[in-house]
Amino acid sequence: MMAIELQSVTKTYPGSTDPAVKSVSLAVEKGALVTLLGPSGSGKTTLLRLIAGFERAGAGEILLAGKRVSGAGSWVPPEKRGVGMVFQDYALFPHLTVARNVGFGYREPDKQARIREVLELVDLVGYEGRYPHELSGGQQQRVALARALARRPVVVLLDEPFSNLDAALRVHMRLELKRILKNAGATAVLVSHDQADALAISDRIAVLKDGALQQVGSPREIYRFPENRFVATFVGQSVLLEGVVGADAKSVTTDLGTFGCSPHHAFRAGDDVYACIRPEGLEVVAEGAFQGIITGLTYSGRSLDAVIEVQTNSARHALPVQLPPGAEVQTGQRVGLRVAPDAVVLVRDL
Repeated sequence: MMAIELQSVTKTYPGSTDPAVKSVSLAVEKGALVTLLGPSGSGKTTLLRLIAGFERAGAGEILLAGKRVSGAGSWVPPEKRGVGMVFQDYALFPHLTVARNVGFGYREPDKQARIREVLELVDLVGYEGRYPHELSGGQQQRVALARALARRPVVVLLDEPFSNLDAALRVHMRLELKRILKNAGATAVLVSHDQADALAISDRIAVLKDGALQQVGSPREIYRFPENRFVATFVGQSVLLEGVVGADAKSVTTDLGTFGCSPHHAFRAGDDVYACIRPEGLEVVAEGAFQGIITGLTYSGRSLDAVIEVQTNSARHALPVQLPPGAEVQTGQRVGLRVAPDAVVLVRDL
């Protein structure tokens, strides 16, 4: 069953000629965690607000749990859509305790039992009497999430849920948020401009640019098999080389040489394409297919991230290369490079 269905949804703000959201169609399965990922101005927050009912679409239809809430002459206000919202600043009432924040607006007979149930879910039992200013950022976020879950919503919407957290807490809350949502059996859509957040937490990612949907897929599909140049460069680092598909459609010829490519493409022999290689797809070896000079090194703990400059007859390429953390290399060193098997993926232009 689809919890959310967007059918050719378009939104143009008054005074603008360019739509903020351009004919977006997207289906979200019940129980899935989907991230709307894109840079500032890509339309992701507008799309979230359209689902919530805070904005009206100019065209298209929106269905929640099979019920049309927008389009084709229908309009259901936000409070009747069965949507739970977690705002970027959490929007907790400072004068209310945790328990009263969580139960705000809940009028069912089981109110006290439901408050305790969701506080158990977010691991905040014992904090019922505290006020928001007495909580950490992560705890405040969990209170906001508990409030959103209390009414058993059709879908939970989260606007940049990690933006107010420091780096260490951000990593912890990714795991916590995913655990809570999965344990609740909730369907969730969150907005983010951070690819690390999206890759870590999502079942599926919808990448947006200039209001248009670029690609939808699992985190692995989005990272490993980007469909165009924008996705390849926005989600992770990539080397993008102009190339031509070989006669067997299983290789690509570029400025750096001819390489075998992943079969996950629909290009034909002779097509102009971009060969996409991730940093971990390039290997430093003694006898490489080509050579370059290390111009930069950054130690991240898990890897040694190098920039290796390769000069060809027609161009100079600065290649990001991910090396083992213990690699014995230094800036200015000339090294050999090879492309790992199946590391090359063919992508189209925008």
